[in-house]
Amino acid sequence: MPTEKNLTKISDTLAQILDVLKESTIAEERGKDDNSKFWATYKKVSTEHDNDFLDRANDDMGIILTFAGLFSAVNSTFIVGMQPNPGDTTNALVLQLIQIIANGPNSVPDINTFSSSTGFSSSTVWTQALAYASLAFSVLAAFGAVLGKQW
Repeated sequence: MPTEKNLTKISDTLAQILDVLKESTIAEERGKDDNSKFWATYKKVSTEHDNDFLDRANDDMGIILTFAGLFSAVNSTFIVGMQPNPGDTTNALVLQLIQIIANGPNSVPDINTFSSSTGFSSSTVWTQALAYASLAFSVLAAFGAVLGKQW
């Protein structure tokens, strides 16, 4: 048969457990009316929905960032490949210098014989303009993805 001392000890232990549970955030606080039950359930469901949305958005930003980086690398490679060969310009200028030296110091070369560096076809100009525009938009998308991931 329990003694009074044991009952007091059990009562004190139960009181301490009750105090801990009252201050605990582990158990959800449930109100007695329907309104507080609704808001507690709403908070739980909305938090889960928001967390799922943020996880999906973070994953999407990572995919966009990876795609933008790969696209920019490939696009830059094509842009470098479309550039005119600077060796051709250097060779033409060296040839002009050799002709000036060979013809004497008083000879003036005909300025019309110099090759123009603006002699690109319109399709080449359009292709390069589109390549640079796509590179700019790709870098802008990567910048937006970085901002989205950090926000």
